[in-house]
Amino acid sequence: MTAQRIAIVGAGLTGLTAAFRLHQAGHQATVFEQGPQPGGSVRTIRENGYLVEAGPNSLQYGAPELKTLVRDLALETALLSANPAAKKRFIVRGGRFVPVPAGPGAFFGTGLFSFGTKAAIFAELLKRPRHRTTDISLAELVRSHFNQELVDYAVNPLIAGIYAGDPEKLSARHAFPQLWQAERSHGSLLRGMIALAKEKKARGETGGSPIVSFRDGLQTLTDTLAARLPSGAVQLNTTVETIIPGRPHRLVWKQDGRSASGEFDAVILAVPAGGLAQLTFGALGERPFALLDSLPQPPVSSLFLGYKRGQVAHPLDGFGGLVPAVENRQALGILFSSSLFPGRAPDGHVGLTVFVGGMRQPESARLATPALLQRIAPDLTGLLGVTGEPAYVRHSFWPKAIPQYNLGHERFLEPMARLEQQHAGLFVGGNARGGISLPDCVKSGAELARKTGEFAAKL
Repeated sequence: MTAQRIAIVGAGLTGLTAAFRLHQAGHQATVFEQGPQPGGSVRTIRENGYLVEAGPNSLQYGAPELKTLVRDLALETALLSANPAAKKRFIVRGGRFVPVPAGPGAFFGTGLFSFGTKAAIFAELLKRPRHRTTDISLAELVRSHFNQELVDYAVNPLIAGIYAGDPEKLSARHAFPQLWQAERSHGSLLRGMIALAKEKKARGETGGSPIVSFRDGLQTLTDTLAARLPSGAVQLNTTVETIIPGRPHRLVWKQDGRSASGEFDAVILAVPAGGLAQLTFGALGERPFALLDSLPQPPVSSLFLGYKRGQVAHPLDGFGGLVPAVENRQALGILFSSSLFPGRAPDGHVGLTVFVGGMRQPESARLATPALLQRIAPDLTGLLGVTGEPAYVRHSFWPKAIPQYNLGHERFLEPMARLEQQHAGLFVGGNARGGISLPDCVKSGAELARKTGEFAAKL
């Protein structure tokens, strides 16, 4: 096989995974990254004895693509499993953190849901298959199978934690395709998900998807990927401005204020929606992804707060807690960071990560640190019994945090598919298309590398 020249735009986890796999296959991949460091939103900071995750905080370690990548990078010994107590999750109800029931016995006794909701869950098992002709919101899908209380106190806080989004707007088909398919194949969402779990087990995939990180934080993964690429393969502070499709494709970019160009046999686009929207194509400077400028991507602020242990009354005996919108709080959720993994706070101290903003209250995310601290103070006091000022504060602001796969999301996907059909050797990924989680990014990067490799083999 002849080595081909591959350009990858974007050095987030998707782009780095694609580059690593292509280099393994013998190709010459060059990654262009607009920012000063690789890794995208994966960013770990060690400061004053605290370890802070400015972006994602943990990994669900179940996807085979992720496990294979960790093994191939020789990072298995660096993995850090979550504290077993982290299996305990909380949801706010009635102004306090209530444990999420972890099994059937606990479910019967929980005060999180009423008797009517408990009965609705058992009745849902009798639902018949249904083939909807149009997409509906996730909230409407769940409401049609259960009731409004389950939407308010399960779905809404869950979506706040995953998407920082609104389940009344999120597309059931695009945001949660497994639930969409479960209704079509089994009628009951519960029976469909049970069947899916059995299928995964039969394929040898481990169930439960344990929560993991690395001893030195999640940036270990992206740093190792970048380090395993040849010298010069990752070009930082470089903005790709124009792609001129052809045989070969030509890219025009600007690096440190200087313009340059180069030719490549294939091109992978692995940047967020805003980056895709700005790309121009061809001599006329067309913007085929301009529509993605209107893709909702709400701002989120992540506040890591360090306290002396005696300042926090709550036992912090779990993963953390999520806040339903009906509870009228400022926080979307509070992660018990120092309980989740060891080494996240100095001895005698604890670390909390508070998420604010999203689709629910975007204006709060944009507040300066002092104003934001003041706004979330009642949540910290009321839910966790926090007293006094934090000993350490790290505020990370993401102006366009997470793309929302809302109703009508297919209109954003169509230009990507159309461009790939029109121009052989152009492949489009990124979190606007392939899923928003880190395992999704790894899977998307591996798939982009596979498709590109198959194309390159035909040249």
